[in-house]
Order: sequence, then C-alpha cells, then structure tokens
Amino acid sequence: MIRLGIIGAGAVAHFHAASAARISNVELAAVCDLRDEAAQRVASPWGASVYGDYRAMFREAGLHAVIINTPHALHLEMVVAAADHGLHVLVEKPMATTVADCDRMIRACDEAGVALVIGQIQHFLPEKLAAEEVLASGELGRVLMIRDYRTTDYRPGSRPDWFFSEAMAGGGALMNIGGHCLDRSIWFGGAAVGSLNASTLNRFGVPVETDGAIALTLRNGVHVSISVVSDAAQRVDEVLVVCEHGTISCSPHNGTLVRSNGATRTVWEPQPEDIQQGFFLQLQDFVTVLDGGTPKVSVDHARHIVEVVLASYEAATSGNPVVLNASRDATNTARILSEVP
Repeated sequence: MIRLGIIGAGAVAHFHAASAARISNVELAAVCDLRDEAAQRVASPWGASVYGDYRAMFREAGLHAVIINTPHALHLEMVVAAADHGLHVLVEKPMATTVADCDRMIRACDEAGVALVIGQIQHFLPEKLAAEEVLASGELGRVLMIRDYRTTDYRPGSRPDWFFSEAMAGGGALMNIGGHCLDRSIWFGGAAVGSLNASTLNRFGVPVETDGAIALTLRNGVHVSISVVSDAAQRVDEVLVVCEHGTISCSPHNGTLVRSNGATRTVWEPQPEDIQQGFFLQLQDFVTVLDGGTPKVSVDHARHIVEVVLASYEAATSGNPVVLNASRDATNTARILSEVP
C-alpha cells in the first residue's frame, strides 16, 4: 500500500484526494496546509491526518510519496526535503520558477533514488488524449502549425494573492496559464522550441503580466502561436492543430473535433467528469512510475516549459527574438539575437 501525502489544500487537492480513493493500492494518509480548515476539508472524507508543517508530516506520517500543490517558488525546498526523507514526488506545474531550481530538484531526487514526476495535467485530459490518438493514427499527416488561445482572469481579487507576486509565482498569466498552452502545443507539435518572440501586457494595476502572446518555431519547423487573455468577453480554451490533411480543434468546452475533406466529426464530447478523470489518470501514471514504469511526461519536458516561459519574458522585455540552446546547461539556455532587425 502506497501511503500518500498532499501538501497544499487548494482547489486541485480535492481532485488528487478523490483520485487516490479510486486506486486500490493508494491510501491518502495525510494532508498539510497552513490553513487547518482547508486541510480538514480535503482530509476528512478519507480519514487522513492533518498537518500544518510539511516537515512534521514527512517525519511522522509514514509516507511513501507526496503530491506538492503549493505556490510555485516553494516547490524546490519541498521537493528537496521530500527527497531527503526518501519520498517519491509528484509536483504540480510549473516545475519551478527557474531552470536552475528545476535542475536542483532533478539532482536531489536522482541522488536520493526517488521518482520525480511533474503534474502536467494536459497530457491526461480526455479531450487531449483523443487528439493525441488522432495525431498518432497518421490520418491527417504531419503537424504543420498550431494556434493555442486561452482566456483567464488576472484582475485583483480574482485569485489568491500569491499569484500576483513575481517572486512567489515566477510570473503571471504566461507562467501559470501559458504553461498549459506551451505544454500541449509542444506535445502536439512533436519537438522542443527552437526560437520565439513574445509580448506581454500588465493591466488592472497588478505587478505581473495579465496577458501575453508567444510566437514559437519548434525544432522540427512547426509554427505555434499562443495567446493568453485576461477577462475576455468569452471563455475560450482551444488548441487548433493544423495538419497536412486536416485540422483538430480541442477544447474542454466543445470537445475534440476533426475536420478533413470538407467534413467535421466529433471524436470526444465533453463529460462532467473529464477534469476528475484527468487527475485520476495522472495519479495512476505516477503509481506506475513507482512500480518501475516510465512517466508519460518527462522531467525534461516540464523543465523545458519553464525554460520557454522565462525566455518569453526575456523576449518581451528586450523586444528581440530568443533562440533556445539545445544544451541543458542552465546558464546558457537562451541568447538574445540582438542583431536581428
């Protein structure tokens, strides 16, 4: 039996807890949050213990693994502490707020001999899995171009205060919401990012970016455009994949639609349980890793997303394109092409 702990009793903690209850060899043993009432809400349906100090939970709860669901800048210290206690780790995206911190997390878990898996939920949502299946079938040919558009809300009071702290969140809408867009676009596009340009907006008087646009070229030549807009008139969350012989539109609101030869067919219709199912499949994947399997999402992929978001901030600030270095050297991951007009 895998005794599982959760740090952070925010919104998705309930999805994690309910997922653990569906897996026969997993027991939710403990939940930790500075807010006792929030931790009790997550823990009590499953009879889990409650802690206000994650280090005490690591020492006392007899855990085998932990899910870290906390403000982004706290991921590093919690992952390292978990590794020191011999605990396997599933940490929510973004992996960290710097590439150097990602590397320290990887190194700590490698040295401790524990698994490190990053919760890139896009890879487990049913509508995205349906799109993956169509792409893998080859019926639409090669991916040529991707457009990803997602709305959000970064007005004051729309979310917990820490999301508006660059030090704690690592950025604003692009780090938080744009990370999802980058994740699925790089995944569907089939290659890492080679170069990019970006712009950001700071609206509503908050200290982090509220909106952003990134134009990317993947290393296989696929072109990707990503837009994240706050407080838009319509709620949109769509990735459109343009292939040689058709297109795929993928959205949690409208499902997954394939257009080819002048005809459209639906390959996935949205279901009320889709989000919960995604978290269940993600935790199931984590358990498979603990049994010696390979994670669906590599830490290198998750690290690359952080790298790309930070390069986007660099491009937006300088007004110049950025080329990403294929090296994993955290001190030389990107360079500004100042000579490009």
